[in-house]
Amino acid sequence: MPRRSATMLAATLMLIALFCVALVVPAPYAEMSPGPTYNTLGEQNGKPVIVITGHQTFPTTGNLNMTTVEVSSADYQPSLVSALIGWVKSDMAIVPHSTLYPDNQTEQQAQQQNAEEFSASQDSAKAAALSSLGYPVKAEVVVAAVVEGSPSVGKLHAGDVIVAVDGTPVTDPQQVSTLVTKHQPGQDVVFTVIPKAKTSDVTQTPAQQAAVEQKVTITTAKNPDTGKAMVGIQPDVEHTFPFDVQINLGDVGGPSAGLMFALGIVDKLDGTNLTGGKFIAGTGTIDADGNVGPIGGISMKLIAARDAGAQYFFTPADNCAEAAASTPKGLTLVKETSLKGALQALSEIRSGNTSALPSCTTK
Repeated sequence: MPRRSATMLAATLMLIALFCVALVVPAPYAEMSPGPTYNTLGEQNGKPVIVITGHQTFPTTGNLNMTTVEVSSADYQPSLVSALIGWVKSDMAIVPHSTLYPDNQTEQQAQQQNAEEFSASQDSAKAAALSSLGYPVKAEVVVAAVVEGSPSVGKLHAGDVIVAVDGTPVTDPQQVSTLVTKHQPGQDVVFTVIPKAKTSDVTQTPAQQAAVEQKVTITTAKNPDTGKAMVGIQPDVEHTFPFDVQINLGDVGGPSAGLMFALGIVDKLDGTNLTGGKFIAGTGTIDADGNVGPIGGISMKLIAARDAGAQYFFTPADNCAEAAASTPKGLTLVKETSLKGALQALSEIRSGNTSALPSCTTK
């Protein structure tokens, strides 16, 4: 065989071998694509997405759709060829695997985290919505979980309300850690709690609360990671509402639906018909005070919204630059920083005064 032909054959075989390797060797990336959208004013699996009992509700029209992103599982990594194909597709995003699953997070851990964040987003959405309408919402710091084998086992229980630590009133979960770590490991810390079985509703008076409070003394242990004092609980905020608000979406996770949930709740309770029959979609985390925060996968959510028929997309301010750089044709972005601002934007949309809407720019 001539030398030139042999060289070409060897090069061709090497390219084929490299291509075969690229087909099977996983790359350290994850895939994101547009997911389904859900109308918070509509139904899912034959049930209303938002169900309010114990209070009057009003008919609604139009759409207030929350948007989702489909992501590859923590156990999956695409081949290099699949990743390259994904990079050139407009309806897929390829991101480093660690972006979605930090610290080698497993699929089970990711699902648990998503479920917890989804539950917390619903709680915050209810608190923000009801507070905006003037309903009383009680916020309490509670024991969300007790770490197995920790000093708190058998003394504190999930659902207990933490009133104070060492006599200092507690209004924020971070305060618990701050007050505990003032001690040295091995020292006692005194929790004032209301046991879960004795917690009451928002009408409870200070005297009634004091009557069921208990003092629990816990000997701190040494945190193996920080060396500081610890008691082994996970504190969190829990809200108590004057009537029942349920959100029925089973297979959705993460915190990004908070804003749209809050708007859906307000629409059912307010009687204004917030959308005026228009199709609005959106995304954004929300806290109990109604502040809107950023989310991930904005470009994929824009595609999902437009494919579903949305005319307007409520966009967290911190995601505006990325969203403005890849807005699908026919979709109007509306910059949002708060529930109050989103309600004002809906008023402008209903009146047709869309020139007054806060817009997103690439800068």
